[in-house]
Amino acid sequence: MRYTKKTVLSSYDVVLIMLCLFLSVFGLVMIYSTSSYNAARYYGDAKLYFNRQGLFLILGFIAMLIVSRIDYRWYIKPWFGIKWLKPVWMLYLLCLGMQVYVLLKGYEAGGSSRWIKLGSLGNFQPSEITKICFIVMVAYLAQRSPKKMNYLSGYIAVIIIMAPLLGLVAKQNLSTAIIMAGILTVICFTVSRRKVYYIWVVLLLIAAAVPFVVFAGYRAERIQNWLHPENLESGSQILGGLYAIASGGLWGKGLGESIEKLGYIPEVHTDMIFTIICEELGIFGAILVIATVLFMLWRLMLIAINAPDLYGGLIATGVLAHIALQVMLNIAVVTNSIPATGIPFPFISYGGSSLMVIMIEMGIALSVSNYTVREMSDEQVYEA
Repeated sequence: MRYTKKTVLSSYDVVLIMLCLFLSVFGLVMIYSTSSYNAARYYGDAKLYFNRQGLFLILGFIAMLIVSRIDYRWYIKPWFGIKWLKPVWMLYLLCLGMQVYVLLKGYEAGGSSRWIKLGSLGNFQPSEITKICFIVMVAYLAQRSPKKMNYLSGYIAVIIIMAPLLGLVAKQNLSTAIIMAGILTVICFTVSRRKVYYIWVVLLLIAAAVPFVVFAGYRAERIQNWLHPENLESGSQILGGLYAIASGGLWGKGLGESIEKLGYIPEVHTDMIFTIICEELGIFGAILVIATVLFMLWRLMLIAINAPDLYGGLIATGVLAHIALQVMLNIAVVTNSIPATGIPFPFISYGGSSLMVIMIEMGIALSVSNYTVREMSDEQVYEA
């Protein structure tokens, strides 16, 4: 079988790249719209958040292209012929070490200690890189013995290995831990041919999350905010978000014309940015954003289906699960369908580490797509 340069260059999923860029650039526009007033008021620079996010977008895009050229199978390739010495295990240990550091000496902001301070560069949230670890590591564990995943014992074995990381993240950031548990479950569910026992899996995961809510006072307060936002001062963010969504109507007030962003919704350029999209661009604009995300998920699903091996398919499935879960939870929070959690909207919400990580994940998915086409013969490419 012969391969040509044309075969390799045609491997990039250009549509997926364009979707990433569209959502990220749209996010830049919305970050400027939502943050310019407060940035000018408190820091004297209306473009402060816009410039920072723009820098991370450039770095993230470069990282995505670099990662997309790395063979995704390299992550599970033994070093020096030593079976257990693989990049995927090194990443696992790195993430474990960072989470322990955050637990002991993490930088505290907003009442939570989730960050590592990087001086003038800002704060870095290790749990974001841990999401990448969960995707490549769980995919690796599941593809080693796919038949075992037909039984609950196989799922539990994966849980036991990932539990130290999941527990450390849950201690600091329950919402991110929920995303990770979701990624793990979706990957294992995809491998398994027996799906019924996953009903019990979901119930067990919910039961496991209860202690983290009960024994953390601020999380119990969030439930009260969710149930009775009008009766509590801390529920003003939820009410402000609902007012923004309602006042936008079908077509919105116009880009930059939001009222709720003028101090009524704290940190509106982060987790609550979708409410301003609804206010300024209306339901129509919100539907277009959701439709773009759905189109992206469809492209990722095609990559997963056409992957050259199980590992590649599970990696693409993990990236798909991450984006889908995060979008659903973010929209559920801003519409007050579930208690508030710190879940940003992928590609759009402000956050350098979040954007960088999601771009790297897309690079890994593009790598799977890249090598899918690369392993086709000239005749197969011609027929396609």
